Amino acid sequence: MSSNEVAARPLSRYRVRLSTPTTQVSAVVFVFIAVVMVSLPIWGSSGTMRLLVQFLTILAMAQMWNLLAGFAGLVSIGQQAFVGIGAYGLFAAMDLFGVAPIPAVILVGLMAALIAVLTSLFAFRLRGGYFAIGTWVFAEVFRLVVSQVGVLGSGTGVTIKSLVTMTPADRLALTYWLAVAVGFGSLVVTVLIVRSRLGLALRAVRDSEVSAATLGVGVVSTKRIVYVIASAGCAIAGAIYYLQLLRVQPTAAFSVEWTVTMIFIVVIGGLGRIEGPILGAIVFFVLQEWLQDYGSAYLITLGIVAVAVVLIAPRGLWGLIERRRSFELFAVHRRLMTPDRALQDPLSPTPRTEGVE
Repeated sequence: MSSNEVAARPLSRYRVRLSTPTTQVSAVVFVFIAVVMVSLPIWGSSGTMRLLVQFLTILAMAQMWNLLAGFAGLVSIGQQAFVGIGAYGLFAAMDLFGVAPIPAVILVGLMAALIAVLTSLFAFRLRGGYFAIGTWVFAEVFRLVVSQVGVLGSGTGVTIKSLVTMTPADRLALTYWLAVAVGFGSLVVTVLIVRSRLGLALRAVRDSEVSAATLGVGVVSTKRIVYVIASAGCAIAGAIYYLQLLRVQPTAAFSVEWTVTMIFIVVIGGLGRIEGPILGAIVFFVLQEWLQDYGSAYLITLGIVAVAVVLIAPRGLWGLIERRRSFELFAVHRRLMTPDRALQDPLSPTPRTEGVE
């Protein structure tokens, strides 16, 4: 059918659709998995819960970095700043001010959001590679400042003592449920953002700031919103991660390895795809469990995997799957439906055609 014939049809015959049969099934599976994981403390082992705490918190961090870089085009290598802020914020809230664990995690997110707003005033004056380096500099500044504060350990680290009164089983269950909340919550937040007008604005800014501005998109405000959300998400995930460890040290909490891990997961999974960090996190943890006892061979293998994926599948493993099997797990791409075909959302990175239900 020609474009003229499509344009000549009455507008009432068109409709925009987000969901597909695949996304509807995946939504049901998503809820089922969430319910099973919430019930894990009743029937699962403590070792499984500890592993899942690490998996879910790092998945949340990777999903936030993907939201920042994959959908907004803001490549940051300083997100470890907010992991450290989350860890030390949790200590300050609980040990210094006597706040309970759950409200403390919420306060950490709010504090990180405020710091992200202040940081963005300077970071957004930079572009491209300068922005990436600038975020790393900010992370180092935060690490140095924290290392000089006596009440925060003066560089030697601190121990979160407020949870010592809890039994190990209760503390692990609490930490695990919070990890499930932040892990699945990061997916829900990302889906809602990408489906919204903000998501459209983000992708427009990512593709061309000048073009987005001419269309009426507030470029700076749009970038600031997603930067604040991603930073708060990383801080909350970092707080929950250290809620399990209890011991916080500046060299570890503010280590660039946090951001390197996020980048690795997103790049091998698929940048700019919600499914990408999920697949990338699974691959990362499988390699970690298999190779962590082999020292430097573990890091070498991660490097080889990253290079191989970039060369073979530049759009990540999910992009490779999607190219062979044209489907998605999350309903985030708009399709213009006509009586005989669906026109793909032009902002989608993977054009495809589907029939009408």
